[in-house]
Amino acid sequence: MKIHEYQAKELFRRYGIPVPAGGVASTPEEARAIAERIGGKVVVKAQIHAGGRGKGGGVKLANGPGEAETAARAIIGMSLVTHQTGPGGKRVHKVLVEEASPIARELYIAIVLDRETSRLVIIASSAGGMDIEKVAAETPDRIFKTWVDPALGLMPFQARRVCFKLGLSGQAFKDGVDAVTNLYRLFEGEDATLAEINPFIVRTDGGAMAIDAKVNLDDDAGFRHPEHAALRDLTEEEPLETEAKRYGLNYIKLGGSVGCMVNGAGLAMATMDLIKLCGAEPANFLDVGGGASAEGVENAFRILMADQNVRCVLINIFGGIVRCDRVAQGVVEAVMNLGEVDVPIVVRLEGTNAAEGMRILKGSGLDFHAVVGFHEAAQKAADLAGGD
Repeated sequence: MKIHEYQAKELFRRYGIPVPAGGVASTPEEARAIAERIGGKVVVKAQIHAGGRGKGGGVKLANGPGEAETAARAIIGMSLVTHQTGPGGKRVHKVLVEEASPIARELYIAIVLDRETSRLVIIASSAGGMDIEKVAAETPDRIFKTWVDPALGLMPFQARRVCFKLGLSGQAFKDGVDAVTNLYRLFEGEDATLAEINPFIVRTDGGAMAIDAKVNLDDDAGFRHPEHAALRDLTEEEPLETEAKRYGLNYIKLGGSVGCMVNGAGLAMATMDLIKLCGAEPANFLDVGGGASAEGVENAFRILMADQNVRCVLINIFGGIVRCDRVAQGVVEAVMNLGEVDVPIVVRLEGTNAAEGMRILKGSGLDFHAVVGFHEAAQKAADLAGGD
């Protein structure tokens, strides 16, 4: 689960990571009030779940309350387009108003899980800021990593080594060691999947602090953190993905035209790959799971059909735990309940009760394209979708 910058900074404060004073506003008037409380120059920052906000016009410097109100009025309600949002952008509902910080240097610090070593890794660079992706691509030698033994946790010498490599000294070194140590505590304590400070700045007065914050939280650890539910912003999430979660479906919306309903993540990924090889693009990832009921399949089909980009549906089921006849019955009921379905439906059933499933489809009186081979099914769906 992604959370907003202002929410991540509240977590930073809780764990002792220094951040600028500020507050979140939903209206220009609220932004003005926050700026009056802070005094002096402030920064007005759009709150969306995407990076690159500054380049997209979502971050503005204001010299006082009046300018803060004007900036908030320009940002709130806009569709902010960045390299991470896609061409449609994201609508801004809130802004973070916080004190402007005098910047001497911009650094980068982050913690993620390295799945190859099964360890948390601290990633840091002396070249922080908006172009960190460019730094990683063009000058990877400017980025260094420190792996943490899970049995020992982050050792003090490791935090100091990170700060030495960042070129910190004096008060900035002390603040940096505290920030690295506390960022690790936050990552473990909140069951995060990403904790990032970009940039972590050295101020002109010699101190250091985080002026941006990005934290992603592990949904699978939600049972340990019921308070995390209040951090979710459904306006930032794809509506179809949100609805799929209500029914226990693993669904991710993509940009293609072939809607996919598959059981098992591996088979779903292979199906998407084969669709691309056949000249089309998948519209989604959808795993109905091993124990899908007829009702679950109906819900999955309804979500597929709610995507206006879908020009053909490919149902690819291997009956192991799930029975093919149960899937077929769910598909038939879904089509009948939805009424007129104006896209072709390609169905491939293999495994448990596959023959019975095909009999249900053929006896329904509905127009299904029943296919036996995997490649044949993908090619049929790509042809019916017209390619992309």
